[in-house]
Amino acid sequence: QVQLVESGGGLVQPGGSLRLSCAASGFTFSMYTMRWYRQAPGKERELVATITRAGGTTYADSVKGRFTISRDNAKSMVYLQMNSLKPEDTAVYYCNGYHFAIKLDYWGQGTQVTVSA
Repeated sequence: QVQLVESGGGLVQPGGSLRLSCAASGFTFSMYTMRWYRQAPGKERELVATITRAGGTTYADSVKGRFTISRDNAKSMVYLQMNSLKPEDTAVYYCNGYHFAIKLDYWGQGTQVTVSA
């Protein structure tokens, strides 16, 4: 059974930090590109950060320099370190695994991040 389980969300003040974790199981984690998406109320889901099988990373312009995505293939984990958080970072954050060759796409249930004073 495929599972992606996010954790680490919560309430943080502007300028603060959070580290999101995503635990993967039920598929060959190392073969998948892993991504973090987010969806704010009333907005479409947006891609925040990507890490390839080889460890290459890309980021949305809005989070570049503040967020860092990483993965641990031995533990089947992907992380999102979020620093200098802003109120506009408030959203539900989703972990996603994607296999380009076979077009398989897995999603977690999401974790809420709220940035507010």
